[in-house]
Amino acid sequence: MRDPRFIAEHRGGSLDRESHACLVRWAVDCAERVIEYFEQRSNDPRPRNALEIGRKWANGEVKTGVAMKASVAAHAAAREVEGSAAISAARAAAQAVATAHFADHSVVALLYAMKALEVSGIYPNAEFQQQICKLPMHLRAPVESGVTFRAERLGILKPRIAER
Repeated sequence: MRDPRFIAEHRGGSLDRESHACLVRWAVDCAERVIEYFEQRSNDPRPRNALEIGRKWANGEVKTGVAMKASVAAHAAAREVEGSAAISAARAAAQAVATAHFADHSVVALLYAMKALEVSGIYPNAEFQQQICKLPMHLRAPVESGVTFRAERLGILKPRIAER
């Protein structure tokens, strides 16, 4: 079931276009922080391309279908690379661009970025706090609660994420 706070207005929800575009840009920024983990293992351009498509969608330059195809391609790249950090980084890119389709994918983009850090030996809570603070105030609570809810449910991160 979709989180109603992330349903776009044109789908009957309350998320306005500007906030939706903001979430896409933010998710792309989160994924971009770890894309190097993928690029150290592969020359495949699909995850980086997904980030570029995400920015273009947020700027109104491409349609949602283009973003969805870029997400599928980045997920395919994740399946073809070895190494947990590389896989997580590609999945972060895929989820970031998928935010154009459903805004709650932004939360998962951050989770995969944090997982890429965690499997690389970097404690991800600082990244979590840093990224949440980059959001406009009206988006912080929904994203923060979405991350903490999914972190344990998906088994992506340890429950310690909620510690401050």
